[in-house]
Amino acid sequence: MAGFDCKGVVIKVRDYGENDKIVTIFTDKLGKINVIARGAKRSKSKFLSVTLPFCFGQYMVYRGKGMYNLNEGSIINSFQEFLNDLDSLTYASYICELIDISMIEEESNRELFKILVTTLYLLKSKALDNELLLRAYEVNVLRNTGYGLNLNYCSLCRKKINSSNYISLQYYGGICDDCNKSGGFGISRVTYNLLKFLNSTPMDKIYRLNISEEAKLELKKTLLLLISNSYSRVPKSLQMFDFIKECEKNE
Repeated sequence: MAGFDCKGVVIKVRDYGENDKIVTIFTDKLGKINVIARGAKRSKSKFLSVTLPFCFGQYMVYRGKGMYNLNEGSIINSFQEFLNDLDSLTYASYICELIDISMIEEESNRELFKILVTTLYLLKSKALDNELLLRAYEVNVLRNTGYGLNLNYCSLCRKKINSSNYISLQYYGGICDDCNKSGGFGISRVTYNLLKFLNSTPMDKIYRLNISEEAKLELKKTLLLLISNSYSRVPKSLQMFDFIKECEKNE
């Protein structure tokens, strides 16, 4: 039976029977796959560490009757330090959940795989503002799954625009000041320009941005709306976290 050797990140883990796990791994070659890891719940299993959430590793899998089976695995970076910090744990969970929501099974997307790994390393480094990192990640996920925004030209008349205050959900892009605005939502020009910057800047360069809390909030709401409009379900990982943060503000 032919095996596949690939790099991957564990984005979801479920118990299967008494000793096994089903792990969802986003891989460089095979895309998102569900893999049975036999005996992975046992404390002495060779698969225990390589099937933990967020683990980035090298995996050898082979296709069974219904899904893949794990044959070998080795850790490149476990990212288990995320478990020791609520903020990092929540953000990492969201990062992985968005991949699960945006990708169908067995559709390879090497660019998105690189973006996922880069984002986990940047989160681990604590070199960037976490909220800004998530927004850049969301922009990249949308673009690399076919929902990228056209922000340089009017989506209706195709005239080049430097900025706009309206985004069309029908055409996934900006509308110039001269065209009729409908079927979308208004946005500040500051946030529009932020979207343009994130859409064209490598993720490790976004530290150059210094934006207000107001702009961060509008950017977050804008991208949540775009994600809700693009995929069949909305990530839930941040909802409780946002609720806790809001409660802390009001204390």
